Amino acid sequence: MVVLLKVLLLIVSIGMISVVLLQKGKSAGLSGAITGGAEHLFGKQKARGLDLLLSRVTMGLAVAFVVLALLVAYFVK
Repeated sequence: MVVLLKVLLLIVSIGMISVVLLQKGKSAGLSGAITGGAEHLFGKQKARGLDLLLSRVTMGLAVAFVVLALLVAYFVK
């Protein structure tokens, strides 16, 4: 049981790393650093397409990672 959970944790962590690396940066250069926060705050740019999919996959993998890490910690003691 513990070995299966550890293997699943490893697969989820590698998946999360690869999905995060596939995402593009939210701001580019100095102009993005100045105006990027305001645009994000007021919702001028909404994620669509691949960005939205990658964002949702990242959230799902992050939740799976936390749950699996807690389960491994509980069973290993």
